[in-house]
Amino acid sequence: MKNFDYRGLAALDAVIALGSFERAALSLHISQSAVSQRIRTMEELAGSLLIVRAQPPFATALGQRLIAHYRQVKLMEAALAIDAGEPGALPEIAIAVNADTLATWLLDALAPVLNPPQCQLSVLIDDQDHTLDLLREGSVFACVTSSIAPVAGTTATPLGVERYICTASPEFAARWFSDGFTSAAVAQAPAVVFNRKDALHARFLDWRLGWQAGFPHHSIASVDAFEKFVHRGFGYGMLPTLQIEKALARGDLVDLTPGDGIDVPLVWHAWNIQTPLTEALSQHIIQTARSSLGYEPITMDAANVRLNNR
Repeated sequence: MKNFDYRGLAALDAVIALGSFERAALSLHISQSAVSQRIRTMEELAGSLLIVRAQPPFATALGQRLIAHYRQVKLMEAALAIDAGEPGALPEIAIAVNADTLATWLLDALAPVLNPPQCQLSVLIDDQDHTLDLLREGSVFACVTSSIAPVAGTTATPLGVERYICTASPEFAARWFSDGFTSAAVAQAPAVVFNRKDALHARFLDWRLGWQAGFPHHSIASVDAFEKFVHRGFGYGMLPTLQIEKALARGDLVDLTPGDGIDVPLVWHAWNIQTPLTEALSQHIIQTARSSLGYEPITMDAANVRLNNR
C-alpha cells in the first residue's frame, strides 16, 4: 500500500482493540456501516483481507502490521504535540509483561513516567514465553519476554535472569516429600501452576527427574494468590527468588530441591521509535530490571543455552 488511509487505519485499530464493529463505531463517533466501509476500502486497496469477521474479529498478518504502523504513528504524533506545547490527552502506550515481573520490580521502573503521569499506560499480562506475540501483532509498544527471537523493526535488550525455585510450606514438604523430591511424590503431590500457558513447572520436572507425564495441579492466574496457595500448603510450585527471599529466610517456605532451579533470561523488546517518552520508559525498565535481577552480560549463545536447558 503506497498511500495509507489513516481514517481506515483508525477504524481497523478500533475494531481489533475494542473487539467489535459496534464498539469501534461508538468510539470513533461514526456509524457501524462507515467503519465497515472504511475497512473494506482498505482491503480493496491492499488486495488482501485485513480482518477476519469472527466473534470477536481478529486481524490477519497484514492487518496486524498495519495496526502496528498506525500505533507507531500515533506515538510519534503525540511526541510532536508535546514538543510543540500543545494541550491535550496524554499519549497512550501499551506494554506486555509476565505476572512475576509486575509483582516484583516493574512498578519501580514505571514510577518516573507515571508520577507525575507522562502517558496513559496499558499493561497486558501474559506468560514470558508468549508476550512477544503481542509485540509482533502490534498490540503493545514493548514487552518483557524470555524469547531472544528477532522481530523486524524492534530492538532487544537483555535485562537479566529471573531465578525460579521449587518451593512449598514446611508442612506440605513434610507430608508429601518426606522421602525427598522423587517421581513417586510428584505423581501424588498437588502442584500450583499459573495457567495453561505456564510450562515452567513441567520443564523443571523434566529437567530434574526426566518426568514428562502429567501431574496433579491447581491453576491460579494471580501472582498474589499463587504465592498464598503455596504458603497455605495447598500445593507446591515454582516461585521467583526475588519474590520469596524473605519467606525463605524466615522459614515460611522451603526449597524442595536446594541448589537447583531454573534461570529464565528476560529481554526487553521495543519498537524502534525514538521519542523522549519511549526512550525514557525503556531506560527506566532496563536500569531497574538490571539492578533488581543482578544483570550479568551474557552472549546470545549463552542465553540460548539457558533457555534450552530450562
